[in-house]
Amino acid sequence: MNPQASTSNPGLAGKSNPAWGAVFAMALGAFALVASEFMPVSLLTPVAAELGISEGQAGQAISVSGAFALLTSLFMAPLSGRLDRKVLLLGLTVMMIVSSTVAAFAPNYTVFMIGRAFIGVAIGGFWSMSAATAMRLVPLDQVPRALAILNGGNALATVVAAPLGSFLGGVIGWRGAFFCLVPVAAIALAWKLVSLPPLPSGGSASLGAVFRLLKRPAIVFGMAGTGLFFMGQFALYTYLRPFLETVTHAGVSTLSLLLLLVGVAGFVGTTLIGGFLKQHMYGTLVTIPLVMATIAGGLLAWGGSLAATAVLLCLWGLVATAAPVGWWTWLAKSLPDEAEAGGGLMVATVQLAIAGGATLGGLLFDTRGHAATFSLSAGILLLAALLAALAARAARSEAR
Repeated sequence: MNPQASTSNPGLAGKSNPAWGAVFAMALGAFALVASEFMPVSLLTPVAAELGISEGQAGQAISVSGAFALLTSLFMAPLSGRLDRKVLLLGLTVMMIVSSTVAAFAPNYTVFMIGRAFIGVAIGGFWSMSAATAMRLVPLDQVPRALAILNGGNALATVVAAPLGSFLGGVIGWRGAFFCLVPVAAIALAWKLVSLPPLPSGGSASLGAVFRLLKRPAIVFGMAGTGLFFMGQFALYTYLRPFLETVTHAGVSTLSLLLLLVGVAGFVGTTLIGGFLKQHMYGTLVTIPLVMATIAGGLLAWGGSLAATAVLLCLWGLVATAAPVGWWTWLAKSLPDEAEAGGGLMVATVQLAIAGGATLGGLLFDTRGHAATFSLSAGILLLAALLAALAARAARSEAR
């Protein structure tokens, strides 16, 4: 996830010496970070088998990273004080390397989860400050291009991370798949070291300023809608691999192909959603979770058919991957002068939701099976659609 930031940050905005190398280095870091965050989704079954745990417990690797990302996103600004942002970004990249290394060589479940906690800290810290940093690296009129490049690393990871993780897990094992991210992160670290200019802090933000945004009903409904959307999404998506293996009976190669189709469809959806948001922003935010809830029901009904499942998952990827663009657009329009504070709150909301969705989904998956997990996902997504509609109504009331 990639928060927007206000243009009041000190830096290079308006100058003629854009640091494009640093922007691309951050994009590579974003790719490695997102790939690390969601690697367990495609490796759930082998991780559980080797560590002697249930698939639901293995799914908590998503939950713990989300929980630590939540805490970091809320407290990064107050705790970072006046540290140079370059130093912080380099430190977070080192933590990413440590996380993948610890996970790859973890002798047991506890150590594996410690590694996942490290990636959570890196996630929360990076996304809380990445957009604001990018806006300090280029002139003001080139900021949209810089943010597009930064988001490109995120989008590329969503396309290749899951299928590549599944493929590598089948070839070199899940530990090798995790460790393959280490050299990518190391390259990003070296690139940032040589390309990022000094980025002195403009001062730390108050935690209270973030929560004061919740005095507006439209923001409350919108943030709640965002949270429920991601909770519903990851209650299902985290446990997609065991569903495909046990219900659709997909082998490793078929599984990798299905996950690749989800990623490619998501990349297409991300490129198309802009036009819909310009004309019908709230309508789009309401429609997407309704479509995803319907897909969850479709998977329950026709999950045994490989063809039907492939079509449903392509549609899931098309709308689910594009949805965050919609919510960040909502944030920018709703808080044009407080987007940085709103971005920190959004990152915290999303990470809490991801952790909650993976946790609840895992508990149901272990005790009641995939049908209960997918039904939970559908119900939460329907509530997300309702809250998006309430946010639209509250925004219209505030505008009067």
